[in-house]
Amino acid sequence: MGDASLTLGKLEYADAGVTIRVHWWIEPLYRGDALAGQADDIGAAQALPSAVFQSIPRQERRMFFDSWSDIVRVFLVGVLAYAGLVFLLRISGNRTLSKMNSFDLVVTVAFGSTLSSILISKDVSLLEGLAALALLVLLQLVITWTSVRSRFVSKAVKTAPTVVLRDGQLLHDALKRVRITEDEVRSAVRQHGHGSLAAIDLAVLETDGSLSVIAADKAGDRSAYGKLGESRS
Repeated sequence: MGDASLTLGKLEYADAGVTIRVHWWIEPLYRGDALAGQADDIGAAQALPSAVFQSIPRQERRMFFDSWSDIVRVFLVGVLAYAGLVFLLRISGNRTLSKMNSFDLVVTVAFGSTLSSILISKDVSLLEGLAALALLVLLQLVITWTSVRSRFVSKAVKTAPTVVLRDGQLLHDALKRVRITEDEVRSAVRQHGHGSLAAIDLAVLETDGSLSVIAADKAGDRSAYGKLGESRS
């Protein structure tokens, strides 16, 4: 086989003293084990070996369609990867996909990113992808198990809830610390069906980033507040 060299915007293939220049934006025609390319000299056009064609950048060779085998691969690998993920989540329990803190959100996003890589990237085999998903599930199990038993680990992976409104009064220092605006607190109060801040006993930015709003007439004995109720004036 002749020598192939890449130059700006084109590939030159030389064999038996004949040079064929194949421009990247011209899609060669597949013919068995060889590829016919457009040449600057039509009379010198001849079949190009597959290895030469493969040296042309992939994104330049095809934009809208690659091959039916790739489509079949997406469907087949997608079904198997999805089934594997469901199985892993089933045996790991409901806690794996919960959204109780920021760490849970990171794991959930990582699941989606890994599954996407399995579907799209040919460089990631099905078994490699399932191994990555299993690793994420294992890490989630280890972190949640140790955080329940270790205060240090719990503080390392979880943020503490922050009171941003108490007894109808906005706590401006707390708002600045957690980077929440007054309008965002008011919006949360309205979404909970209240029209007055004075009717709110407590508003808390939870560890998962949501705002909990408790009305004064629904506060009860405030046992759900835990340490959040210790600093009441």
